[in-house]
Amino acid sequence: MTSPTQAPEQTKAHEPHPYIGGRNAALRALTGWRMGRPGAPRVVILTGSPGTGCSRLLTGFLMLCDPEYRKGLELDALDPATVPPDLPAPAVPSVVGLTAAQTLWLLADHYELSATRTADIFPELGRLPSSGRPVTIVVPDVDRAGPVRGTGEPAHVVRDVLKPLAAVESIRLLADVPREFAVELAEGLPPGVAQIIDLDAPEWADSEGLVLQAEALLDPQFGAPELPFTTEPDARRALAEMIARHAGDGAGSRLTVHLAVQSILMHPEGFDPADASQLPGSVGEVLDLHAQRLDTHPRTLRQILAPLALAQGDGLPVHLLTPLASAVAERDMSEAMARGMMLVAPFIRRVERAGEGIPEDERTLLGLQHPGIGEAVRAGIPDVPGAQARIAMELLEAVPHQDWAKAGAYVRDHIAGHTLEAGLLPRLLTDPGLFAHAEPVRLRAAVEAVPPEQLDAPARTYLRTAPLLTRTQAPAILRAALLETAFVEDGLAEYAAVLRRIVPELPWHTLWSVPVPGVDAVTVGKLPPSTAASDSAAPEPAPLAVAVSTVPQGTPGSSPLKADDPKAPAVLVQDLATGSVIDADPTQILRPSDDERATGPLGFSRGADYVRVWRRGEQKGDEEIVTALISATPFTGTDLSPDGILLVATESGVKALQIRPAQPDATTARRSVPDPRAAEPEPVQAPEPKPEAAQAPQAPGPDAHPAA
Repeated sequence: MTSPTQAPEQTKAHEPHPYIGGRNAALRALTGWRMGRPGAPRVVILTGSPGTGCSRLLTGFLMLCDPEYRKGLELDALDPATVPPDLPAPAVPSVVGLTAAQTLWLLADHYELSATRTADIFPELGRLPSSGRPVTIVVPDVDRAGPVRGTGEPAHVVRDVLKPLAAVESIRLLADVPREFAVELAEGLPPGVAQIIDLDAPEWADSEGLVLQAEALLDPQFGAPELPFTTEPDARRALAEMIARHAGDGAGSRLTVHLAVQSILMHPEGFDPADASQLPGSVGEVLDLHAQRLDTHPRTLRQILAPLALAQGDGLPVHLLTPLASAVAERDMSEAMARGMMLVAPFIRRVERAGEGIPEDERTLLGLQHPGIGEAVRAGIPDVPGAQARIAMELLEAVPHQDWAKAGAYVRDHIAGHTLEAGLLPRLLTDPGLFAHAEPVRLRAAVEAVPPEQLDAPARTYLRTAPLLTRTQAPAILRAALLETAFVEDGLAEYAAVLRRIVPELPWHTLWSVPVPGVDAVTVGKLPPSTAASDSAAPEPAPLAVAVSTVPQGTPGSSPLKADDPKAPAVLVQDLATGSVIDADPTQILRPSDDERATGPLGFSRGADYVRVWRRGEQKGDEEIVTALISATPFTGTDLSPDGILLVATESGVKALQIRPAQPDATTARRSVPDPRAAEPEPVQAPEPKPEAAQAPQAPGPDAHPAA
């Protein structure tokens, strides 16, 4: 009890989270999930419209979940109900730019699972707690999943990754998903297991946090310029309250406040803090008001930003912005672009890239500050497919002489995404050069999004080969070689011929491929001139090089080894150069001697799904790898002729490849031959770029800038 003369002790107010600046109600709910309190949900689904602050909230929460990062925070100053216990950091697989399958393998790598199929990952995760390893998984930014926008990958992540994870009773899951998938993710779980936190909903509103965000952004202590309404605390607070009130608590509120303040501070001339009509209520209104304050028509600002809103990947190379803006606007935007940097400054970001192989004109990328800006700009484009079609045509014009090897990385790797949204991708999928040079993970994702009935034969061949290309991370020359073989296998000789012409460094030319099921073994040999019966008549009698395959009895053109035994195998003899079947006595075939094999210029070694071909050196140990043939299915037989024809068989057929001399300028390509691995049931584990092990994301240092 206090004395009458003693002032009552004031309850100490808690400091807001230094990175988030609010959201205490949501933080308390997330902390309850992390603690696993009785009655707390096992699955938490965080959602909200773009710009509401889901990603920022999750990043701030993960700061509190990381044992090392916690050491830099003044935890005693925070509301104890918002501070989770000090536990091992959860797994945080970043799905940005990844497919659902890649995300699963990311988790498998993090937990060091022995799974060889995606279907095995969930049961193995479910067994981990019995070994004393709790499984707590946080999946942020599901809306940014997928290497190509427009392929619907967020839906695949929800249905193929998150729903099965949520169904495993021993897994505690927190996921940030688009609102359209929140209810779907919670469906099917028992009552009380899942909780949806929708930051647009009134019960999760944070009006005071929104004011604090605006006030911090206006404060010169945190980088704002000194202006009458930023230096005077009362004026700063009053303006912050007005900005927050107009933005509201719902859709895009955090982003709206952030952009509104940036617009004001970048161009304060003529801004009246008392004029509420100058304050926006949405991201779209920020764009329009900003343009008007700079005496520009809002349409011009949106036309400049349109290529960035429609771009794929991390952003556009600077040199592409003007021609693509002109293509979208259907008018010359050069003059508007020349004086438009102040106009677009609050909404764009620059990404500087370094490293070998990046041309000077592609080192600087321009992107939008936030995906919510792109959504607002796209909403104002009356015909998005038409705009994407014009962008695609402009990108095609940027390919020098239609040589994809000389195309810029953005054009080469992202044109498929633009044509997909334009509805024109099937028309593009007839160019073998694009198949060989485009980054295979992105191109595969785009092609898989096209209805199969719309794909022509070359695209179907690419789609069949793409898992092999993504699994091996093959360089462009080896991609071209694998596709050349695939085209021959599918009877598309003209497309294989194009690849031989445009990629002269191919390590092999596929001579022929024949579908023959059940081949057990293959060998090369020769038929003496008198016994050779072949269509290819030689001017002088010479032995005929042949391919000999052990096949099931009854295979067309084969000769049984034991006519009285229907289960005994048969032998199929083919011209090694053409693949034509030869009616010959197998006993007359001469196999290369051990000395011939040992003294030939080339040798080979074989694994389950690869064959390495190497050139012999003057001394043992001086061998040089020439190339590696990789297969999506295991090899059942392999041999190499003295003159360098590689004969290989799988369960589906036999083919012959002429190994070509290494090109003098192909040293890098030869050394870039990927290290083939054993055949895998699902060859999706190592796409390019290879994702890092799942871990807590790098969070910005604590500051008082709770931006959107």
